Amino acid sequence: MAIVGIVALCVVLAVLAFLLPRLSRGPERGTQRALGFGSRAGGKAPGPLGRLFSKPFRSSSKAVGRSGSAGRRARGRLPF
Repeated sequence: MAIVGIVALCVVLAVLAFLLPRLSRGPERGTQRALGFGSRAGGKAPGPLGRLFSKPFRSSSKAVGRSGSAGRRARGRLPF
């Protein structure tokens, strides 16, 4: 369920970044901030468990950033 949510969020951010590049930065930063909170909270577990618990949040944050930048990059490549 969480994976489907992250994928849907990435798609929405990519479309938003394509249509409204400047206005897409706020939702992208907010999402990355929320995922950062989860990553930091998971990282407080001791030892290897901390890395294990924070990894899904880190990879989701990277995916959100990549989808936003891909939408803006695609918009910049348009011929008009």
